[in-house]
Amino acid sequence: MGTTRLQPVTHIARRMFELLEPICLVTYCAAECNEELVALGHRTYWDGYFASRAAPLGRVEAHVVHAAFYNFADGEAARHIPSAWETIPPEASVAARERGSAASLRRILGDELADSPGLVRAADLTTKAATSAPTEGRVMYAGMRTLAVPSDPVARLWHSATMLREHRGDGHIAALVGARIGGTEAHVLSALEQGIHPPESFGRIHHLPKQRLAAVMDGLRERGLIDTESHFTDAGREVKHRIEALTDELATPPYEALSPAELDELITELEPITATLVATGSQ
Repeated sequence: MGTTRLQPVTHIARRMFELLEPICLVTYCAAECNEELVALGHRTYWDGYFASRAAPLGRVEAHVVHAAFYNFADGEAARHIPSAWETIPPEASVAARERGSAASLRRILGDELADSPGLVRAADLTTKAATSAPTEGRVMYAGMRTLAVPSDPVARLWHSATMLREHRGDGHIAALVGARIGGTEAHVLSALEQGIHPPESFGRIHHLPKQRLAAVMDGLRERGLIDTESHFTDAGREVKHRIEALTDELATPPYEALSPAELDELITELEPITATLVATGSQ
């Protein structure tokens, strides 16, 4: 069967994350998605981000989006939801996100790769996995499952990869909640894992009020997860490792729908697609 039979299923979940994440990142890194959202009338990048990503949940209130997204600071969702939907229907925003993301993929991959039989097969297998997992406890994933799967292979690959990203994200949140790690704390631990020091300088949190950041850092020190110099302790490193391992474990159900041969085939077809995207930073 190849490499997949020799690996624990959690390793498959991690490998699929590595292969699919660059596909999803065009939504946030490339220009086309933001251009489509601006053309609709969204005033800022973050208006478009919140409006289009939360759209599958329906017209929910800001506190619901805050809970589902998990890692944004208090009040950040409320700056965009529901105002971003007042003149632009959620359905229009989510459609613009799909158009822009598919356009980015096609531009970066080029016609030869975008129109290849390998991409079509990758899209089909990714969709089979993405539409096969249980939705219980998976709020963002369940929302994505309500959307129609695109017929265009490039758009379908992006859509299904994004479904799997939200499925993994829901599981990651469950792992964080179980470890009693809040959204801002999760960013601190991620910054340290990436070698960013001081972790408060991490781009996802550096803009937060200093008092808020200080309270988060003090809380992590009190729990023995970071030391006085804001570096990982052994206990903190272990907590981060357990969260990531559980995230991989919880991300496995979609891939159980694929046979070992299909998993090998999917990995083979995705590798040149992902390599091309990684070479450009998904931009």
